Amino acid sequence: MSKKIFSGVQPSGNLHLGNYLGAIKNFVELQNEKNTECIYCIVDLHAITVKQDPQELKKNIRETLATFIASGLNSKKSIIFSQSSVAAHSELAWILSCVARIGWLNRMTQFKEKAGKDKEKASIGLYAYPVLMAADILLYDTTHVPVGEDQKQHLELCRDIAQRFNNEFRSPNFLKVPEPMIQKNFSRIMSLKDAKNKMSKSDPSDLSRINLTDDKDTIINKIKKAKTDTMPMPDEKEDLKNRPEVLNLLEIFSCLSGNSIEKSKKQFCGKNFSEFKEELSNLLVEKIEPISNEIKKLLDDKKNLDNILLEGSQKANEYGEKKIIEMKKIIGF
Repeated sequence: MSKKIFSGVQPSGNLHLGNYLGAIKNFVELQNEKNTECIYCIVDLHAITVKQDPQELKKNIRETLATFIASGLNSKKSIIFSQSSVAAHSELAWILSCVARIGWLNRMTQFKEKAGKDKEKASIGLYAYPVLMAADILLYDTTHVPVGEDQKQHLELCRDIAQRFNNEFRSPNFLKVPEPMIQKNFSRIMSLKDAKNKMSKSDPSDLSRINLTDDKDTIINKIKKAKTDTMPMPDEKEDLKNRPEVLNLLEIFSCLSGNSIEKSKKQFCGKNFSEFKEELSNLLVEKIEPISNEIKKLLDDKKNLDNILLEGSQKANEYGEKKIIEMKKIIGF
């Protein structure tokens, strides 16, 4: 059975190791699977749910694309484009917002977290974000969506919207109901300074993350300064529960090496952390430095990046326009 994958990344700039291991590395693996069509979108419409500087946004869109390409995504194998360049995303979002119910959106926990206590000042865009996300997915007859924990609820909403539209307009299977694709052996990558928090570009300390644009010396320095403790590497898995910083570094090592946590732990059991950190640094440099160098090279040729986006948007528009024309007939437009 063939699969059609859709996923999107916000052009927030300064993508880091958490973005790479949590999403981009997986995108590349999916792209290379047989009988799989991949559509990867830079979701710039989602980005403007919070205030953006126009010049910074434009720069971040190119940087996100450069990171995709440098990490191994191939615009000849996958469709790669910016969301705002395909009008069908916005058009479908409006149609679906007339199918979705306020009660469904009121249950979205991510809006509550992002809006904080003063919901009255939050934008309608932030509130309706999951409907646009549903439009992104449903527009392309997506069969599978790679999701993390924070997006599971949004995908459930997408499925509910698709089923309601199909039922209301007596059009069975017109909107394909997508399946979640949970990444195997995925670990959330946490801050190098405080493993209670996710690795994030919004952390004021640059030492808290490995940026995909970091050079060799910067990576080595950050791992050297990464928080651990004074005890040696534990030999029991249970001991890791109370040592989150150690677990985080082990998980980074395991994700990059392709080994299990258990195998990585055995490799360094009883050894001091300077030896482990040296091995981790070497592995990070081996994997991240080529990406960093390629990103910088790609960003020097903005015209080439813009051409890749243009080519991707033309392919995506073919899908989108066809789906919208069919939908308008069903609705009665």
